[in-house]
Amino acid sequence: MSTPSEIVEIVLGLLVVVAALVTVARQVGVPYPIALVLGGLALGFIPHLPTITLSPDIVFLLFLPPLLYWEALNTPLREFRASLRPILFLAIGLVLMTMTIVAIIAHLVIGLSWPVGFVLGAIISPTDTVAAAAIAQRLSLPRRVVAILEGESLLNDATALVAYGTASAVVLSGNFSLMQAGWQFLGGSIGGIAIGLLVGVIIVWVRRMLHDSPVENTISLLSGFAAYLPAQALGFSAVLAVVAMGLFLERQGPSIVSPQTRLQAIQLWQVVVFLLNGLLFILVGLQLNIILASHALPPFWTLLGDAALICLTVILVRIAWVFPAAYLPFRLSRRLRESTQAFTWKEVSIVAWTGMRGGVSLAAALALSTTFPGRDLIVFLTFCVILATLVLQGLTLPPLIRRLEVTDDGALEKEEVKARKKILHAAMARLEELANEEWVPQDMVHEIREHYQQHGQKVRASLDGDDLFSERIAAYQRLQRELLTTKRRALIALRNQDTINDEVLRIIQHDIDVEEVRLPH
Repeated sequence: MSTPSEIVEIVLGLLVVVAALVTVARQVGVPYPIALVLGGLALGFIPHLPTITLSPDIVFLLFLPPLLYWEALNTPLREFRASLRPILFLAIGLVLMTMTIVAIIAHLVIGLSWPVGFVLGAIISPTDTVAAAAIAQRLSLPRRVVAILEGESLLNDATALVAYGTASAVVLSGNFSLMQAGWQFLGGSIGGIAIGLLVGVIIVWVRRMLHDSPVENTISLLSGFAAYLPAQALGFSAVLAVVAMGLFLERQGPSIVSPQTRLQAIQLWQVVVFLLNGLLFILVGLQLNIILASHALPPFWTLLGDAALICLTVILVRIAWVFPAAYLPFRLSRRLRESTQAFTWKEVSIVAWTGMRGGVSLAAALALSTTFPGRDLIVFLTFCVILATLVLQGLTLPPLIRRLEVTDDGALEKEEVKARKKILHAAMARLEELANEEWVPQDMVHEIREHYQQHGQKVRASLDGDDLFSERIAAYQRLQRELLTTKRRALIALRNQDTINDEVLRIIQHDIDVEEVRLPH
């Protein structure tokens, strides 16, 4: 057993590998979850390296709450509500259908018992939040497609884990009640959502009273655990608790978080999420060598055939489900046809092919007790599904999108420009109201008015598509960056000459950084 110092050394070494692999992945244009899993897979076969076992408790407790919380916090609630019907079709309907079909195949072909087959189906039925977000965000997809993929991966863990718990209990006890399972799912979902909203209200109340960025962002880092742990202790859906709280705080955040805290939080969370994602996927890749060491697995070629069959089943079930689920509601409901824009076959094809699995599935498989029937085979098949969906679908998805010529419709950018115009008008109107106040210097009013008028010209050029003015804006932004770089170099030179100390450097550097961040990329 490794000592604490050895564990720290292993983790630090893995973080170095994560940084290197992600850098390479971005250089070659490969989604980083794929590079990390393959990198972990290669590391696992290097002789004399320490064995690193992925503990399911660590995945469920350390990785899941913060990653789910951050994804929920960054989920646009408007798009989530608008896409709730297809999201639920995928997060509930597809999960249950995948579980059922996999159980049938596992029983009839592989020879697993019915309950064990349902356990396998529940484990590999949910898509992965991290993989879906990482791949969707780097591709220029329509916003509603991204909303569906991210919304599905946020919610389907809850369905799968409830089904997993029910199927596992049936294996151990031999008793199953459909009504009891239904009530368990409904009660667990409602209870989880209620706890998540309650914790969200408490966090809002606490953070309204705080004006300390480090303390507030510490609370932010712990918020996912604050919803996850009580829901889990009470037997409710911990996943839905975190998601509900995250969506609630996503709406409340702009009114309770100061600009300084928000700037700090974004940088902090980017690092935390990067580290957690990196460790999770590389740890998944490291598990294959451990899994193959089991003596309870069938002969190699039988094992390979079983894995190929289950992987193919998971992929085909998704395709077979997504197309009818996308079109049948429109055929059956006139109101839906009149109120909602139907999905194109190209958009549906992308959703059907985006079914990557990840760490949650492997953690659920590893959480089975060592005496669980067929445990080693379940763990191996789960790993193969993760590897196949990540590599096959993850690598072929970008070419598929290019071939289908599906691109972002630019709706987000148009909304941004219109919003900038409206808030600029509101600020100008308020400036004119304050212009006659005694405390307001008139030269300052003139200076600010000119600044806002120039800004308004940029916004109007964006709305009207003025190419000449847009070129001037691009030149202006480039000039601003050159000047900011010069200011930063001069500031560092003053520090190096001991004219100013590091504290003064950090204060001024922060202002320069904020100014540069405000420039569009």
